[in-house]
Amino acid sequence: MGLTLRTTLGCTEAVIADDGGLKKFYQVADILTDCFSLRFTNKEDDFDAINWDFKFKGHNLTLHYSIYNGISIFPTKVQAAVTKDNTAVVMLATLIESKLFGQQDKRNIA
Repeated sequence: MGLTLRTTLGCTEAVIADDGGLKKFYQVADILTDCFSLRFTNKEDDFDAINWDFKFKGHNLTLHYSIYNGISIFPTKVQAAVTKDNTAVVMLATLIESKLFGQQDKRNIA
């Protein structure tokens, strides 16, 4: 797994798992709440997509799940995102990825 950055939305979107399912989405959500003490402020759940908003170091971000595109994080304001919001996305996604790899490493040790 490697972190992928996209800018097709008009902001930086960090793709955490392009083939991730709901189980991995909830795993990422647990990392955000347990490891970073973040609280989700708005939750929108549709049949093919989930958007959960939260604040990270003063930046409004969204944890996103799509059955088509996987799991990602991007600034909530999307088109109006400033450089600092985009930087926060990359920083947080990198931290999440290290936590995910850490959990996988623990499970694979015999």
